[in-house]
Amino acid sequence: MPLRDGDVGASIAIMGGGSWATAIAKIVLEQVDHITWYMRRQDSIDEFKRLGHNPGYLTSVHFDTNRITFSSDINEVVRSCSTLVFVTPSPYLKNHLKKLKVKLHDKFIITAIKGIVPDENLVCSEFFRQVYNVPEDNLAVLGGPSHAEEVALGRLTYLTVGCTDTTKAQRFADIIAGSYVKTKTSNDVIGIEYASVLKNVYAIAAGICNGLKYGDNFQSVLMSNAVQEMNRFLRAVYPIERNVYDSVYLGDLLVTGYSNFSRNRVFGTMIGKGYSVKSAQIEMEMIAEGYFGTKCMKTINRNLHVNMPILDAVYNILYERISPAIEIKLLTDSFR
Repeated sequence: MPLRDGDVGASIAIMGGGSWATAIAKIVLEQVDHITWYMRRQDSIDEFKRLGHNPGYLTSVHFDTNRITFSSDINEVVRSCSTLVFVTPSPYLKNHLKKLKVKLHDKFIITAIKGIVPDENLVCSEFFRQVYNVPEDNLAVLGGPSHAEEVALGRLTYLTVGCTDTTKAQRFADIIAGSYVKTKTSNDVIGIEYASVLKNVYAIAAGICNGLKYGDNFQSVLMSNAVQEMNRFLRAVYPIERNVYDSVYLGDLLVTGYSNFSRNRVFGTMIGKGYSVKSAQIEMEMIAEGYFGTKCMKTINRNLHVNMPILDAVYNILYERISPAIEIKLLTDSFR
């Protein structure tokens, strides 16, 4: 049976247990009576029920667990819900879905994953479309400048729901809109997803420069070059009419590049200070998706040949082990 517009949001599942998943669950539960929540580990679910909050992330956000059906069985969750909001780190998405036996083609899939699927080198909506045969108009993306920590504090946040079916996009945008969440819609699913991958790469670059003691003057030049680089790539990979200065593109880039909440910036700062990639990853204890995104984007761009000096510099530092000081000095010489 095809998905009807009215099915969007009729039964919502949050797919993932991290900080952004927790923030989205908070937003949704302020607007609907009940959600289903998939977490991979049953012990995390048991602790959540006992404490009334996620034991590992955003522990200050308390939930009425009577309004949540928890499950560690992905098939049970997918079978029972019409709208699935995927919020797992992109490197782990394939492993989560390996156990899936239920078809996804008649579900409304929202990817809130700001990353790319490694090995496949696909943004998440394309992964669902190509591998799981989900129709294009049943695929949406949730984007915009949105630190989970600020959502937890109820601070004003602007989100964009992207879907080629604008009626479905508006339906979900209306569901999550609230007193501190403002929403808009877009048809640029692919552009939003690639922008969210690239902004993580540029946040690593900003962090590296911060670790090398470059100041605010240079950081602003880096960001202005980053949005131009992003625009060049988006025009090449998906040439539709868009305003790259909208909050879902430039806004997300700025908040990720400048904020201390940004794990990609923190990761980059550690690299700039002399940490190895492995030691930075161990100390952070969280996924910096831009690390994986850098390699994927470099691979994708080998076919597109877009001029992307910032991406190239980050790749050389992270994967070719070139000195951050030397690589960033070469990058600064290319800016005007």
